[in-house]
Amino acid sequence: MTGNRTFTMIKPDAVENGHIGAILEKITAAGFKIVAMKYTQLSKRDAREFYAVHKERPFFGELVDFMTRGPIVAAILEKDNAVDDFRALIGATNPAEAAEGTIRRLYATSIGENAVHGSDSDENAGIEGAFHFSGREVF
Repeated sequence: MTGNRTFTMIKPDAVENGHIGAILEKITAAGFKIVAMKYTQLSKRDAREFYAVHKERPFFGELVDFMTRGPIVAAILEKDNAVDDFRALIGATNPAEAAEGTIRRLYATSIGENAVHGSDSDENAGIEGAFHFSGREVF
């Protein structure tokens, strides 16, 4: 069963480069409704917890440093088939391999600094959304 909500983060690189508005416009133009959103900054502890699935990977330290170097925009998005449709909208992790018109093709600079996060499953969307929006009924 596919859900109608997903989680996204506009990452520090896209925030630093002034792409918040353009990315939000792409999201809403694709039919997503923003049901919760906040501008915040992850602590090292929070970044390590959020990305714990990658803790044994060699890039984990760099990922934590990147995600804590500046503010992010966290959001819950709503649309039928939200996870799959959003993954298609953001494009491949490597912006050079992302399809034309996708968010990563337009705004990412590298595999590591790829502008935006999108949940990869309905289950993870719920977990990730609750991580950033605790105390709210977001899923």
